[in-house]
Amino acid sequence: MKYYADLHIHSKYSRATSKSMDLPSIAESAKYKGINLLGTGDFTNPGWLYELEKNLKPTEREGIYRYNNTDFIPTAEVNNIYNNMGETKKVHSLLILPNFKLVRKFNKEIRKFGNLESDGRPTLSLTLKELAEILFSVDPDAILIPAHLWTPWFGLFGSKSGFDSIEEAFGKYSKKIYAIETGLSSDPPMNWLLSSLDNITLVSNSDAHSPINIGREANCFSKKIDYPELLEILKKQDSEKLLYTVEFFPEEGKYHYDGHRKCGITFHPEKSEENNNICPKCGFPLTLGVLHRVYSLADRKEPKKAGRISYKHLIPLREIIANSIGLGKKTKTVEEVYQKLTLYFGNEYKILLDIPKGDLIRSTDEKTSLSILKVREGKVQIQPGYDGVYGVVSIPDEKNEKKREQKTLF
Repeated sequence: MKYYADLHIHSKYSRATSKSMDLPSIAESAKYKGINLLGTGDFTNPGWLYELEKNLKPTEREGIYRYNNTDFIPTAEVNNIYNNMGETKKVHSLLILPNFKLVRKFNKEIRKFGNLESDGRPTLSLTLKELAEILFSVDPDAILIPAHLWTPWFGLFGSKSGFDSIEEAFGKYSKKIYAIETGLSSDPPMNWLLSSLDNITLVSNSDAHSPINIGREANCFSKKIDYPELLEILKKQDSEKLLYTVEFFPEEGKYHYDGHRKCGITFHPEKSEENNNICPKCGFPLTLGVLHRVYSLADRKEPKKAGRISYKHLIPLREIIANSIGLGKKTKTVEEVYQKLTLYFGNEYKILLDIPKGDLIRSTDEKTSLSILKVREGKVQIQPGYDGVYGVVSIPDEKNEKKREQKTLF
């Protein structure tokens, strides 16, 4: 049995988040995707916490609640902004607690440092060490995961306002940081270039702000888990229980390459260095992306995988369908095909990962089925994302490729 978990989402109470991020829509989207366990997101917000406590039912598994056949675990993301030795630090962290009693105790403590009502992801005037001290005083077995580790502005290792090491950021509490979140613009091999992350478990989550994005990244466990098991898996980097992470192709993430969105400039890190990390059009500094930052902190030339949890690169099914039929992923036609396929096969993850080739070809149009198989094999082309612009994915069409080859031959 596979048990998929997306531990980082947001609710309708977060800024720049769809009003559809309510419990019914979240649970329904999880069902179509194939997600079994969701983080609640936003437990620091009083309005959302009220809805969670009212509607989620405890299960026999510690830390796990249930709504409409979907499991939930209490989670929140917080934004720490503070001055550190003359530099402004802005870092997002994913927090996980085993019950709402502890959530309320934690919220009472951090209310002194930020407005919890104003946003589902509150801004706190705390250092990361102070955040860790409060969290672990509430529950020594709480889980703190640096969110989207490499994102330029709000990742712990981000180029704009981050740190160079977990120890620098968390001090004595660094030994209680068991996992980091890769984010959309990096994947495990990129993180394996840093020996400092060898004993850290890599997890992936969607950070979804709308139902359509739930499960775009996730974690695949070998069976149902509860809170204590999740903690132990992260501590031990247990590859028998955490089978693999579901990852974007990192080039598709919106901060993979360097660039300057206003000027339409995008560079590989080597090209940026040739330009002294300055935009050649306007003369202002480029936004240095995830790949650049990884290279700057890496102490290996090749990724070291030994003993690590595996991963799978995927492209969301709606994007594959849209690419196949030449329409936008949010169009009615794409949605109709998506609904038809997920209802027939069970859910999106089954389609993308498990359904045999023959069954796919028999049950959908040839172009879509072949595109799904190409994604499984990693045969995709991506124009890398940069400075807040998502990468552009294309899946080669074999028939068109053959036609082009014939034209060049004759």
